[in-house]
Amino acid sequence: MTKLRISIVQYLNTAPLVWGFTNGRLLGKYDLSFTVPSQCAEQLRTGKADVAIIPAIEYQRIDDLVILPDMAIASKNQVRSLLIIAKKPIEQVNSFALDRSSRSTQTLTRILCAERWKIAPQFFEAPPDLNAMLEQAGAALLIGDPALRIAVGIEKDSWPGAEGQTVCQAATLGLAGSELLYVYDVVGEWRSQTGLPAVLAVWAAQRDVASPEVTADFLTSRDLGLSRIAEISFDAARDLGLPQPALESYLRHNIDFSLDEENRRGLELYFAHAAKLGLIPQAKPLEWAAAKAEAVEL
Repeated sequence: MTKLRISIVQYLNTAPLVWGFTNGRLLGKYDLSFTVPSQCAEQLRTGKADVAIIPAIEYQRIDDLVILPDMAIASKNQVRSLLIIAKKPIEQVNSFALDRSSRSTQTLTRILCAERWKIAPQFFEAPPDLNAMLEQAGAALLIGDPALRIAVGIEKDSWPGAEGQTVCQAATLGLAGSELLYVYDVVGEWRSQTGLPAVLAVWAAQRDVASPEVTADFLTSRDLGLSRIAEISFDAARDLGLPQPALESYLRHNIDFSLDEENRRGLELYFAHAAKLGLIPQAKPLEWAAAKAEAVEL
């Protein structure tokens, strides 16, 4: 029997969701590939993957998908791995470099610019190189491990600015010059604007492969991973060159791996805002893959 193909984001925040596939008793059951979020969505769109962890916005852009229930990469308040770094206070920015690895956070940034900061900058995509991005634009969006590295790096050498701002010297991030940089946590800004969490990525599957057994395996993998946060953080500290306690705190306190009722409301509001700004067509409702309890008939 051909193994189902799973496309996985290679960032730290995905590691607990896939631990059972990479280390646990589900090892070898599925065909795994690792890439950046935008490419996970592309692999699902083109049929190169059967299941993928996709930027939440891509659920609205790819036909005939269902979402695996109760699992997500979400954040309730501050996320630390989705950052906007600006050379001026964000309300003064007129050009914006967007991390090309991103899809959901690009959309979230456009929503915040329009509705929170009341600005309409020129947007363009760029590789996630902060120095190069800020040479070309007034602000940069970084996601994933590169952003987390910055968040950890400025903890001791930064200070609060206006609401939502963290301020640091450019030199703290290894950038030439003595000017200040203004750092914003994207989820923190969304929470301040809406009062709801942000859902950043979901497990989505082609409708015809989303069996109750598949859903059960993914829930098992997540639960195994959540029981191994300390181990995952220890391994990641070696790979990323960052302190293990900071990474463990990030996975325990900044990332939420559920799709609880509050997260679902945040996701639906996000889709509504994206549709209002013309970033997606009219938002389609969430459709869920079957779980075992629904499928078993005694």
